[in-house]
Amino acid sequence: MTNHIKVGITHGDINGISYEIIAKVLAPEGITELFTPVVFGYPELLEEAAALLELERLPFKVISTPSEVQEGIINVIPPLSPMPAPEPGKVSKEAGKVAVEALEMAVDALKDGCIDVLVTAPISKEAVQSEKFNFPGHTEFLESRLGEESRSQMILFNDRLRIALLTIHLPLSKVAASITEETIVKAVESFAYTLKRDFGAERPSIAILSLNPHAGDGGMLGNEEKDIIEPAIRQLQDNGILAFGPFPADGFFGHGSYANFDGILAMYHDQGLAPFKTLVSSGGVNFTSMLPYVRTSPDHGTAFDIAWKGEADPSSLREAIYKAIDIYRRRKSFDDAAANPLKKFIQEKPDKGERLDKNI
Repeated sequence: MTNHIKVGITHGDINGISYEIIAKVLAPEGITELFTPVVFGYPELLEEAAALLELERLPFKVISTPSEVQEGIINVIPPLSPMPAPEPGKVSKEAGKVAVEALEMAVDALKDGCIDVLVTAPISKEAVQSEKFNFPGHTEFLESRLGEESRSQMILFNDRLRIALLTIHLPLSKVAASITEETIVKAVESFAYTLKRDFGAERPSIAILSLNPHAGDGGMLGNEEKDIIEPAIRQLQDNGILAFGPFPADGFFGHGSYANFDGILAMYHDQGLAPFKTLVSSGGVNFTSMLPYVRTSPDHGTAFDIAWKGEADPSSLREAIYKAIDIYRRRKSFDDAAANPLKKFIQEKPDKGERLDKNI
């Protein structure tokens, strides 16, 4: 098989729904004709999930290192630590430790070129905390390991809605102080580039949400709109970016205005994620943009309340995998075209008798 994209999938928290959704996604016949799965997790738990779900087939091969990955089959690479016994629904330091171990193995495989994209199953942010992992979540960890000094961005999306977050895992009491004209301009510039490179929007239009209710009501409910957000929007427009707002979030989503834009910038986590998860009942994807590698994840958490009951919906993980592949291909095409646009123009220009130097 040629040009098979190798998708690394981390097992997340073993006490949550990760193994159930991984098993459901990988069980259909012919799945390995679409991509090569590389699961960083325990084969015993994958088998246990398959038995729980009464799946007729889940063939996989256990390998020791990412360098042994074979195309066209399901590869499973166990963490080095002994497998803890699953405790469904429980926050466990043991489960957190092996979740981080699988994540670190996958990141190394990504950097070494053994996998092409990374899809992470949900972790418990409480369980993973340690001296080794002192991050609010996947996004910040991956930025530190893969960012190459660039600032990553969290984007929640499906086929009709893309929401980027200005601030991510930050207490609400600290949000206002962290919003500046500079951070908004940089975030929107990054978002616009991502919409072009990774989503194929030629000249993306971006809506910017307000921080305060009613967009501050002329200063009665806060001055951030007048003093920070509006000047940032003017600067972005002067720079040729189609940025609009600030829009009060309630009316913006309630009236369906989101459908008129290629992307939306929310000021803080719940301002963007609450409406997104309300509007997108299943199949939403979390994307960490502005990294040298493609990483996606489901838009939900560990779902401890239904763990190991056979009830988990795999839609979001399935979409995370397919969308990672789409972004990988689109990004490669964009980068190839941008690498030498003059040469590409010369090669594609019809010959109408003009002398074209093919060696330019």
